[in-house]
Amino acid sequence: MPELPEVETIRRGLELGLTSQTIKSVEILWYKSFPVPADLIQQIVRGATVRHLDRRAKVLIIELDNDYSMLFHLKMTGQLVLEKADGERFAGGHPTKSMRDSLPDRSTKVIFDLESGDRLYFNDFRKFGWIKLVPTAEIGYDPLVARLGPEPLSIDFTLAGFRQQLNRHKGSAIKPTILDQSTVSGVGNIYADESLHMARIHPLRLSGSLTTAESKRLFEAIKTIIALGIEHGGTSFSAYVNALGGKGDYLEHARVFRREGQACPVCGTIINKIRVAGRGTHFCPKCQLEPKV
Repeated sequence: MPELPEVETIRRGLELGLTSQTIKSVEILWYKSFPVPADLIQQIVRGATVRHLDRRAKVLIIELDNDYSMLFHLKMTGQLVLEKADGERFAGGHPTKSMRDSLPDRSTKVIFDLESGDRLYFNDFRKFGWIKLVPTAEIGYDPLVARLGPEPLSIDFTLAGFRQQLNRHKGSAIKPTILDQSTVSGVGNIYADESLHMARIHPLRLSGSLTTAESKRLFEAIKTIIALGIEHGGTSFSAYVNALGGKGDYLEHARVFRREGQACPVCGTIINKIRVAGRGTHFCPKCQLEPKV
């Protein structure tokens, strides 16, 4: 599932190609992907112009000029592919051949035709992703958005607030605590592993056991790792052109994620992989000491 840096990379890239574009028509090939009646699509979406692209955690927001917005969540296999009239293509999301092959294909669920001749495809092979149409002023009341914690790079993400969340989850392991989107929004499996390694905290440590110094290290690590992820355009598991015209290369700089059996970049110890809360979890057994029972 795309995490905050991936969605931010998509936002920045598509903003260049979509802002000020007018939507000519919408073709919904799988209704559950965009469950809005045809008459509302005609009234609200058709003829609207894209004013701005925003993001909240892992949710991409396309704001229209009529006080409505479309919320996109890519989930496990979602993609957004902007195909320009001249054949140039920008894509982001789960990397598959749909990003480069002829579209629409069997993964295509929604097609936005733009007045310019460009097309925006929402592809989702496993059909877990979704698009919602909501009044822009009511985005904060959406059930998913409403439960989100602060953005890790915003002024709302404070050490005091983070420590309160750790105390609220004091009996839970620290990794699922920081994966909880009400603790801090947008952090997923990759960046949780990376942040815990930078902070030298074992993923099975109980949240309530962290000292003041350790919680501060983790707080700073989350901000640093997310910023690095955005700087490197997120991650990519196969070659494709992302929405900024490049390949997300964070994994080439990863500290522990997907590096089991390799040497820790800090101490040289072999990186291990275990399962924590059902998620594959990478850590260094020397830098991140296992908690004592």
